[in-house]
Amino acid sequence: MSSKIIIGTRGSELALWQAHFTQQSLRDIGVDSELKIIKTKGDKIQDLSFDKLEGKGFFTKEIEDALLAGEIDLAVHSHKDLPTESPKGLVIAAVSARENPSELILIRKEAVDTKLKFSFKQNAIVGTSSARRKAQLLSFRPDITLKDLRGNVPTRIDKLRNGGYDAIMLAAAGVGRLKINLSEFHVVEPAPNEFIPAPAQGVLAWQIRENDSALHDIMQKLNSKEAQQEIETERKILELFHGGCQIPIGVFSKVEKGNHNVWVSHAASWDAFPKRIFLQANSSTGLAEIAVKKVRESNAASVFITRDISESDYFFRALNAFGYTVSGTSLIESAAVSFQSVPACDWIFFSSKNGVNHFFAQKPQLNNNVQFGVTGQGTAMALRKYGFTESFCGTSTDTNETGKQFAALVQGKKVLFPQAADSLQSIQKQVDTKAECINLIVYKTSEKTGVEIPESDVTVFTSPSNVTIFFSLKNAAALKKVIAIGKSTEAKLNEFGITGALLPSSPDETGLAEAVFSS
Repeated sequence: MSSKIIIGTRGSELALWQAHFTQQSLRDIGVDSELKIIKTKGDKIQDLSFDKLEGKGFFTKEIEDALLAGEIDLAVHSHKDLPTESPKGLVIAAVSARENPSELILIRKEAVDTKLKFSFKQNAIVGTSSARRKAQLLSFRPDITLKDLRGNVPTRIDKLRNGGYDAIMLAAAGVGRLKINLSEFHVVEPAPNEFIPAPAQGVLAWQIRENDSALHDIMQKLNSKEAQQEIETERKILELFHGGCQIPIGVFSKVEKGNHNVWVSHAASWDAFPKRIFLQANSSTGLAEIAVKKVRESNAASVFITRDISESDYFFRALNAFGYTVSGTSLIESAAVSFQSVPACDWIFFSSKNGVNHFFAQKPQLNNNVQFGVTGQGTAMALRKYGFTESFCGTSTDTNETGKQFAALVQGKKVLFPQAADSLQSIQKQVDTKAECINLIVYKTSEKTGVEIPESDVTVFTSPSNVTIFFSLKNAAALKKVIAIGKSTEAKLNEFGITGALLPSSPDETGLAEAVFSS
C-alpha cells in the first residue's frame, strides 16, 4: 500500500458520493486518498433489465479486477451489488453504518390515488428493472403494468419527470445521499418489513486485497459492527439461494432488544407470487438456514381466519398461490351506535376498520386540522377510502407498544377514540397520562349467528372477541397450529389455556400471511 490510498469507484453520481464519503471517513482518521473511476459492465449495458444480464457482479467485476491487479488499493461498493463470494485474493475489510434500508416510491402527482395500496392509481405504469421489486409490487398490486427502468438515480427520476412512467421505485438511501429535491412528486416510503429490500441495502462495503494487513487495520476503525451483524444474516440467506441481483429475493434483518428478526421474500421468477416469512430468534446462529428451509418447504395446509375475506385479499392470494386452502368469516358482527356530534379534538385514533367505517358512515363534521392515527396498515387503508391519510400508523402487534409510540406524538393534545362499546381501550391506557382522551362509542358487537367453523390445520385469530366466541362453539381439541394477530388476542387465548400462539411481525394481511408460511 502506498502512502496515499487509491480508491476505485464507478462514475455515477451515487457511486461518487459513496467514494467521497469514504474519502472523508478516511480523512477523519488521518488517512489520505485519491479516486480512480472505473466503468463496469452494468454501466455499459443500459438496455436490459437486471434479470436478463448474464453472470453476477456486473456492477463490480471491473473494479475487483483493478484491485487484484494492484491498480487501486480500496474498492467501495454498494453492498447489495456484491456477489456473496469475493474473488480469490479479495476480502470485505469493513462495512459502513446502515443508511435507510427502505424503498421509495415516487409518483407523478396526477397519478396519485391514496385510497389504493402504495398510493399510485389503478393500472399505473411503474418503473423498475429489479426482479425483487417486480415480484413484490405485483403481489400487492396485480393491476399495474411494469416497465423496465435503467440508469443512475437522477436519470431514472428524469424519466419519471418526463412522463415515461406513473411511478418508479428506488432505494431510499441512494436518493437521500444525493439530497434530491422530490417536492414535485408524491413520495411513499414503505417500511422495510412491508416491502422487503435487497440484502444489505443501505450499507457500503469496503473491499481490499486479503494480504493488505495494514489497510485492513485502518478499515477496522470505520467498521460498523451493528450493520455487519445484521447483513451477515441477510447475505448468508442470499448465498444459500445462490443469488445475485437477478433473482427475486428480498431479505431484511434487524436486531432489537436482543432479538434477531429476519424477513424474507422469495419468488421463483419476477412474475411469480413471492413467499414471505418472518422469524425471530435470540441468536443469529443457524437463523439463515432455518429461514431458507421455511421458504423452500412445501407445507400447504387448510387455514381458517376469523375475518371475512375475499379472493382479492392479499392474505387469500398469497396462501392460494402456494396451494393452501383458505376460508374465513368473522365470528362477530357489528351494529352502529349513533352519535350527535364530534367533540373538538386535535387527533382521531382508530383501532379497527369497524371503527373507521361506523364513524364515517354517520358523515361527521371534522376540523380541517385534525390528524389521524391508526393501529396498523389495514386500518390505514380503511381510513384512506374516506379520503383521509394517517399521520401515525402503528407497526407493532403489541397495542401497548403502539400506544406508547402514539403517546409520545400527542403529548398535551386532545385525542378522540371512536370505538366499540366493549373496547379494551389499550391505546388509551398508554395515552391518558400524556394527552386528553375522549372516548366515542360508534358501534357495538355481538355474536354472529349461523356460523360454521371448518376443521383446519391453521387457525388465525384476529381479535379477542373472536377468540371468546370461537370457544363458545368449539373446544381446544379443534385447534392445531394457532396464530394470534397481536398481544391482546394472544392474552385472550391464554385465558382459554392456549399457549404458544405464533404472532406475526405486523398486524395486517401481509404479516398474517408471513406467519402462516412461517408456522
